[in-house]
Amino acid sequence: MRISNTDQLIRYSKVCLMAYISFFGLLVMYGNVTDYSANYEYVGHILSMDTTQINENIRYRAIESPMMHHRIYWFIITTEAIYTAYCLLGTYYLYRKVNESAAVFHEAKRFSIIGLLIAIFTYYVCLQTIGVEWFDMDTSQVWNAKDWARHIVDFMLPVLIFITLKNER
Repeated sequence: MRISNTDQLIRYSKVCLMAYISFFGLLVMYGNVTDYSANYEYVGHILSMDTTQINENIRYRAIESPMMHHRIYWFIITTEAIYTAYCLLGTYYLYRKVNESAAVFHEAKRFSIIGLLIAIFTYYVCLQTIGVEWFDMDTSQVWNAKDWARHIVDFMLPVLIFITLKNER
């Protein structure tokens, strides 16, 4: 890695940020596979709404079927695997094209952008929006991933903006 100017530093910073997100995705996937039951329990409580404040007006939203809990959890694991794969590919292509022209480097961002969008879908749409707004997850004192998901989105969204910026020359 030879950084000779600020433009090169900006390019390498994009590669590094994508590598950080890829590493995070790998750790999350590893945890979900090796400790399936811990996060499955989390998902089950959120979907069942059994630890949220009792609000009879929204109890019809609860999903109490363990089979559906497994299916939804596997959907989450699958989206995590997909965004991680795209982010890894994005890191690879950015690194491979880091010394190319600005146009070529910009086109190499494609997989990174797709991976980040899928990650934001997973943590913002699935956890923050559906988990909090539909399943009332934020009222649970024990099974509440709202802040955890928000911190992830708070990191990934600015990275998405930074990656998409065409500020390399």
